[in-house]
Amino acid sequence: MSRVVVTGMGAISAIGNDRETFLDNLFDSKVGIDTITKFDGYDEIGVSVAGEVKDFDPSERLDKRDARRNDLFINYALHTTAEAWEQSGLSDDTIAPEDLGVMWGSGIGGLLTIEEQVVKMIKKGPKRVSPFFIPNAIINMAAGKISIAYNAKNTSQGIVTACSSATNAIGNAYEWIKAGKAKVMVAGGSEAAIGKSGIAGFAALTALSTEPDPKRASIPFDKARNGFVMGEGSGTLILEDYDHAKARGANILAEITGYGSTSDAYHITAPDIEAAGAKRAMIMAVEQSSIPFEDYDYINAHGTSTQSNDSTEAQGIHDVFEGNDHLLVSSTKGMTGHALGAAGALEAVAVIGSLVRQQLPVNVGVQTQDDACPVELVSEENKHTTVRYALSNSLGFGGHNAVLAFKNGEE
Repeated sequence: MSRVVVTGMGAISAIGNDRETFLDNLFDSKVGIDTITKFDGYDEIGVSVAGEVKDFDPSERLDKRDARRNDLFINYALHTTAEAWEQSGLSDDTIAPEDLGVMWGSGIGGLLTIEEQVVKMIKKGPKRVSPFFIPNAIINMAAGKISIAYNAKNTSQGIVTACSSATNAIGNAYEWIKAGKAKVMVAGGSEAAIGKSGIAGFAALTALSTEPDPKRASIPFDKARNGFVMGEGSGTLILEDYDHAKARGANILAEITGYGSTSDAYHITAPDIEAAGAKRAMIMAVEQSSIPFEDYDYINAHGTSTQSNDSTEAQGIHDVFEGNDHLLVSSTKGMTGHALGAAGALEAVAVIGSLVRQQLPVNVGVQTQDDACPVELVSEENKHTTVRYALSNSLGFGGHNAVLAFKNGEE
């Protein structure tokens, strides 16, 4: 069975339009959440803030004509993949097309295109619907466009498991390489759902925070939390067979050592109150890594800032890692918002950034930690620490649980 390492990363989010800016702002505890600017009329919805990507110029890395034709979630995917590919140092000379594949996640896909084209059809008739409507709406097209751009002729798959989509995409890519089916995989997730229909839909579920103060809207594990804040963006990892990476002299950022994926089989939106599925996913990832539970240093929690998710996940972490006296936990959604199907990819970049920089992201926004969340949170006082082994948790609507285990590339 092959070892699987990470040799490239790309990121775009509410706190940065490239990997290094994202990580710099993450470790500086910068909050990217602000008043919604992408559409008018949010007052009638009752939700006024979001984690919007700011000043994104797709022409920096993409052909202008293609960028104009693509849905935003596809442009985000191509943008971060270009950045990750560049960092990896891969080229046509170092990877055969048949050895290169894509696993890409999104929770909703081309929602902005769907909204725009349905409105156009109602107002102007079906003959005015764009021929790019369907290709931009379907979730698999991000993977398809990446495959075309990089001549990736191994598997190309779109992974859809709500908020755990990107983590499952990375986990599936890890298993694909581990099984010897590919040498390199482009893996991650993208989301661009901050539009009137997206915000209104989640608001109708009473899932979104109605707090107008951007600094108090997404506050994972805080006693006063009242819902998540919609985010957007993309994260890409270049996963590579260890021997292949070493043979070409690649810079190894981190190693993926385990992956767990389970289902709650419980409710369409609420987590299992016993956290049984989430706990099994964490246990699977840790046991596959062969690293003792007591050696893990950090967990990037799903931590959405909803009452049920945070308390359930925190109790699950407490139960699984009960003998670990130094484990620190944080959710980065207090800075980025919840990027839905892209969240796991951005959080994987955050975890690897922690391993590389030997610093943890603070659990921003907490003033009074909820007693129902029995974990030790990352703070300004303890953020500088040794980080060797870490987990990234993603828990999605429908009961999807996905967990990745990472270790420092120098280990």
